[in-house]
Amino acid sequence: MVGMKRTAPHPVARTSDRSLRPGRSAESWRTAAIALASNATIAVAKLAAGAASGSAAMLAEAAHSIADTTNQTFLLISIGLAERPPDEAHPFGSGRERYLWTFVAAVCTFLAGAVFAIGWGVYELIRPPRQETEFLLPFAVLGLSLLTEGFSWLRALRQTRREAREARLDYADYVRMSRDPNVKMVLFEDSAALIGIALAALGIGLQAVTRVELWDPAASIAIGVLLIFVALWMARDARYMLVGAAARPDERHALEGALASFPEVQEVRELLTLTLGPNAILVGARIDLADGLDADRVECVSDEIDARLREVVPDVAEVFIDATPPG
Repeated sequence: MVGMKRTAPHPVARTSDRSLRPGRSAESWRTAAIALASNATIAVAKLAAGAASGSAAMLAEAAHSIADTTNQTFLLISIGLAERPPDEAHPFGSGRERYLWTFVAAVCTFLAGAVFAIGWGVYELIRPPRQETEFLLPFAVLGLSLLTEGFSWLRALRQTRREAREARLDYADYVRMSRDPNVKMVLFEDSAALIGIALAALGIGLQAVTRVELWDPAASIAIGVLLIFVALWMARDARYMLVGAAARPDERHALEGALASFPEVQEVRELLTLTLGPNAILVGARIDLADGLDADRVECVSDEIDARLREVVPDVAEVFIDATPPG
């Protein structure tokens, strides 16, 4: 779609492509669904093992898995909400639903995971010592958790590495700058889950060896602190996108180069970008055009610029070009 609004002596061109990139969303959905199934299954096993053994660290890990299960549920819901087509009330679509529900998931991680893990660990530290605790069952469940969480983590790792190669970015840079909250959150949560399993195993193991009822509650508190860090990271990342993040630096550089490559463009006065969703960027450019171009040629150049911008950055969904005379 191309709409033209005249500003003397040249027009402002706007083009739009509301493509939802279903292939990328479907892959993110599968990654999140696998993480959800893994977390839900292991949450039940951890809760049962914690209740049977009385291990504070095991119960903290159960709370961790319950929080992750809730988060993945939110993220799966957000994919469907984000893919609603644009309407009069939301002309640029609902892509930012993904970041809103990421922020909600961060709050749930803090409340359902961190507060419980730290609170229960403190309670176990101050309560009277109890009789010997069962250790075999918690270790068996932790071993199962390691397998399931590791499988989910490897899938998220493979997807992000593939996307980093496609974007021609260093892996660490891509994870830091990616606009897709699902894969990034699954990767980060599963990494935290593997660390949590190690903390729980260390606490339970030290208590089994020393018979000192300090290590297990301490591991629960450490898991809670880990979850606070996860919640703060998730909230910070979601906030950055919600307030209107620009395109990645490499994408902005590619867009500037594409604009400057046209002989009809004498100068790129201003280039603005805005994230509309994980796979959607708005581009606004104010450019100086060469003298002597008639209205038909300006419209043709605008269409060519639009096509070129989408070619160099496939996530471009909206293009606004303000063509002004030199001077």
